[in-house]
Amino acid sequence: MTSILFTKLERIEALLHAPTTLSQPNKRWHSAFVTIYCSRTLLSLFTDSLPEKKNAKVSRSPSFIIVDLEPNRSFKLDQTSLTELVKEKHIDSLQNIGGVHGVASSLETDVELGIHGDVEDIARRRHAFGSNTYKRPPTQSIFHFVVEALKDLTIVILLGCAALSLAFGIKENGINEGWYDGGSIFLAVFLVIAVSAISNFRQNRQFDKLSKVGNNIQVDVVRAGRHKHISVFEIVVGDVIWLKIGDQVPADGLFLDGHSLQVDESSMTGESDPADINCSHPFLVSGTKVVDGYARMLVTSVGINTTWGKMMTSISRDTSEQTPLQARLNKLTSSIGKVGLAVAFLVLVVLLVRYFTGNTEDENGNREFNGSKTKVDDIVNSVVGIVAAAVTIVVVAIPEGLPLAVTLTLAYSMKRMMGDHAMVRKLSACETMGSATTICTDKTGTLTLNQMKVIRFWLGKESFAEGVYTSIAPHIIRLVHEGVALNTTGSVYRPTSESGIEFSGSPTEKAILSWAVLEQNMEMKQLKQSCTILTVEAFNSQKKRSGVLVRRNEDQTTHVHWKGAAEMILKMCSSYYDASGITKEMDDDEKIKFEQIIQGMAASSLRCIAFAHKQVSEAENEDDNAHRKLEEDGLTLLGLVGLKDPCRPGVKKAVEDCQHAGVNIKMITGDNVFTATAIATECGILRPGHEVSGGAVVEGVEFRNYTPEERLEKVDKICVMARSSPFDKLLMVQCLKQKGHVVAVTGDGTNDAPALKEADIGLSMGIQGTEVAKESSDIVILDDNFASVATVLRWGRCVYNNIQKFIQFQLTVNVAALAINFVAAVSAGEVPLTAVQLLWVNLIMDTLGALALATEQPTKELMEKPPVGRTDPLITNTMWRNLLAQALYQLVILLTLQFRGETIFGVTEKVNDTLIFNIFVLCQVFNEFNARKIEKKNVFEGIHRNKLFLGIIGITIVLQVVMVEFLKKFADTERLNWLQWGACIGVAVLSWPLGWIVKCIPVPQRPFFSYLNLKKH
Repeated sequence: MTSILFTKLERIEALLHAPTTLSQPNKRWHSAFVTIYCSRTLLSLFTDSLPEKKNAKVSRSPSFIIVDLEPNRSFKLDQTSLTELVKEKHIDSLQNIGGVHGVASSLETDVELGIHGDVEDIARRRHAFGSNTYKRPPTQSIFHFVVEALKDLTIVILLGCAALSLAFGIKENGINEGWYDGGSIFLAVFLVIAVSAISNFRQNRQFDKLSKVGNNIQVDVVRAGRHKHISVFEIVVGDVIWLKIGDQVPADGLFLDGHSLQVDESSMTGESDPADINCSHPFLVSGTKVVDGYARMLVTSVGINTTWGKMMTSISRDTSEQTPLQARLNKLTSSIGKVGLAVAFLVLVVLLVRYFTGNTEDENGNREFNGSKTKVDDIVNSVVGIVAAAVTIVVVAIPEGLPLAVTLTLAYSMKRMMGDHAMVRKLSACETMGSATTICTDKTGTLTLNQMKVIRFWLGKESFAEGVYTSIAPHIIRLVHEGVALNTTGSVYRPTSESGIEFSGSPTEKAILSWAVLEQNMEMKQLKQSCTILTVEAFNSQKKRSGVLVRRNEDQTTHVHWKGAAEMILKMCSSYYDASGITKEMDDDEKIKFEQIIQGMAASSLRCIAFAHKQVSEAENEDDNAHRKLEEDGLTLLGLVGLKDPCRPGVKKAVEDCQHAGVNIKMITGDNVFTATAIATECGILRPGHEVSGGAVVEGVEFRNYTPEERLEKVDKICVMARSSPFDKLLMVQCLKQKGHVVAVTGDGTNDAPALKEADIGLSMGIQGTEVAKESSDIVILDDNFASVATVLRWGRCVYNNIQKFIQFQLTVNVAALAINFVAAVSAGEVPLTAVQLLWVNLIMDTLGALALATEQPTKELMEKPPVGRTDPLITNTMWRNLLAQALYQLVILLTLQFRGETIFGVTEKVNDTLIFNIFVLCQVFNEFNARKIEKKNVFEGIHRNKLFLGIIGITIVLQVVMVEFLKKFADTERLNWLQWGACIGVAVLSWPLGWIVKCIPVPQRPFFSYLNLKKH
């Protein structure tokens, strides 16, 4: 009884000393629980002392909930200790808690099998240590974009004019009638601001969403003994993560095991030299990048608790990036704005002079200004009206819709490109891709499926069919198995269930492992246990090989195993094994025979990998440090494997499309000349009959050894570069750019980063690409498919084409509006289009017009034209022809109505002004159809596929009817009858046949402005 009492009291004491860091609601739960628990304990003490009642069969369900007051009680280390451990990098502090294995034990992690990884385990770790996410700075609200829109000087002036007009109108005509003019301008201005702000806000949200997708990288973890690919956001403290060259360290942690691991910490420390990470310096910091070797790491801190997380929380994304096209458009806008400003100033001067000289009359035919007889209020009111008209001309003249059109086009194309397996990281790449003249592409995974399978095995000079390996000597099989199992970054997982064996690693590693395990019954786990790995030389794209030095535990003999590109390994061999296990010398003649075997496999589009072996004597093995150099000569060739990687379906069509569009395709690969030539011919990059001697196919070393002049001379002819290094790729890009090409480059490795950065458009691979490659690129090809590269090219041209369509449409409106107002003001002393009407036109062409024309999808004819040059003018001769013809037509019609409209239609001045406004708007609506096709005569082709365009045209027409028929006071219009509406539509529809006729007029190729020796826009 006493022991029970003490136990119960100890529990009560533990409860009373619960953590004080609980939140307010948790404190209330804690108090409630303590009260209930104490009451039950005291009651149980009382009931325990009473005699038991016989046959008591009372069954009660528990009326309480167990509250876990210390969720991280099972972890011996808290978050603060773990964070400080990696931050301070004190090896002594690590040793005091039992080293890396001690930390793993404290975090309940099995260093071999990882964490359990079930739902409960993950939830517990997240609760104790947080998730691998960090709070980003809040996105800009819609209010921010409203304020930005209000910063426009013309908008501010218009609001000032509206305020004055409102004040004088109310004073003169009372509140019921006097608010119309000023209120209408206010409403129109706020409508323009609202549409602009909402549009910019939506695009900002769109870019934020794409940014989140870009940050969601995949990580290789071990959970419950199984390799898994999970999102970086799903990592928890205690996870065991595999790191390889090119990976970004996804969280803070400690080095468990691995070889030759070097990490670039420049993003965190500023140090340019890579840091060696090993058992004596095991600290890994999130955000750093692996530049060499491979390793497994134990995660100790995630999210906001890491240095990277704290840094990223305070960094906001810069959305003000200006693309080259936007910069060119800003120059164009500025030039047009200056012309508009000059016209507006002239109109202002003319109207003021006409007013103060008594040449203007009111609606009743009375002079508006009669010297000193005119009231000051009337003078100010009239002057405000004149200023408002002039300012409105500036608003219409400045094509503010151009930047909006670019933003809309880029945002729309970015969203659609995501659906076409391309994620844009840099906005300018969208438009630059439209000008690409050369694409340098990888072979593996881009032109091919990257689904490797071993289909041929040579041992000595004998070829073995799949599954027939019984005639091979057992000790040779063991050496092959050691070469496969110990010299790999891949792994094999045998689940306990009936599901198949799982292989992880690169496609090449997986293919070789599955061949050895499934066809030769290799036991990888037993092999790893029977040998000790002493040194590893990790694979790199320069040497194209990897090596390992191992000691067999049974006899303590030491062996070197090499694996890599067949011709590279062959050069290191002086002998070879035959099937019976006999070692034979390899003289020059024998070497030639092996080279012929390799060439035969390569000509069949096979990737050829060789295995070599050498037993190292004890004398050679005396140096027992971790960085000893592996034997590189006097090796014995173990065998050759041929891996088939079939071409992707549709890749030949994509290559042909690009070539038809005037874009050269060059294949740059690490494979040998014969494999590269076979694949290039299969894909259509190389035409049958192209010889190596013709200069179409070169090796990297040959290209490297050319003089700079020779390289520039031959670079255009090269279609395939085999056995190339990343440096050769960079050299190729530099040469092409020197010759004036716009170059797009695909890359997936860390070493491809310089070429991706150097290229005009860097295209990294989403599946096989390393994080370093992705960060260096402009666009990520999510499915690693060359067909997606061709799609990106089509979208790039579409962006440029859509912006040109909008420029043509908007400049037509600008020229017509400026001309009609200027001529009418100078000749008649009045402006036919009021401030509100001009603002409405501005809204139609700036926002609705941009939305309609910016969302046209790519068409086949885009790939039938040559690439657009970097310096080609934005406004082509064809565009000038189209827009000047339409503007001239509108000008003639509107001026005729201005001076003869009342007579022609037999209407009042007010109705005539309404007809002018209505025809002007409808002309723009019908001209939007003409703008859809800059060169083609059939402007309706494919229109049924663009529902948004048809919807916007419909909305615009409906709103125009409302403006004319129902908003008389607001728009200063009069209702029109059916005949008048028919006349307006008839005049506007004539722009279609006019557009067709105009497109029959040929124009010179040379830009118009070059004749005037003016600067091109």
